Amino acid sequence: MKTRVIMLVCGILGALWAVAVVVLPGQAPQPFIPINLALLYAFLPAGLVMACMILVIALRRFLSSELADGRKPPEGSRADVDARVLSNTVEQIVLALLLWPFVITVLGAVTVIVMGVSMALSRLVFWLGYHLSPPLRLVGWSAGFYATVFATIWSGIRLLT
Repeated sequence: MKTRVIMLVCGILGALWAVAVVVLPGQAPQPFIPINLALLYAFLPAGLVMACMILVIALRRFLSSELADGRKPPEGSRADVDARVLSNTVEQIVLALLLWPFVITVLGAVTVIVMGVSMALSRLVFWLGYHLSPPLRLVGWSAGFYATVFATIWSGIRLLT
């Protein structure tokens, strides 16, 4: 029961973070930034975080005789957690790659760039939370996932109205 409450609170915090990331940038005037540059700037922070994740996993493999041959890490080990975090990060970035180009045409470049910085931060929170206590990872997961979904739904509604 305690774990469920922690997960609920973490999910709500992440969802509030996501709404703020999508709504607040739109409150200020948005300068013109070409879509191709904005998407590059938006994905760079998350790409750098993902590169760090890959590097940590590679270092763990290099420094461990049992992982050096490419075996799957033991269930629940730090290497296993890092692999899970990387897998989830790939999923979220692919989703963003598919949806953010639409979002940028409706909500603007600044909003998507802020979403990109937020995605990188949320992935770090997810990673840290997973290592500290798995239910805490939900703050980072929901902040990234819900921002993408909320921005896409909001863009669709704005486009239709």
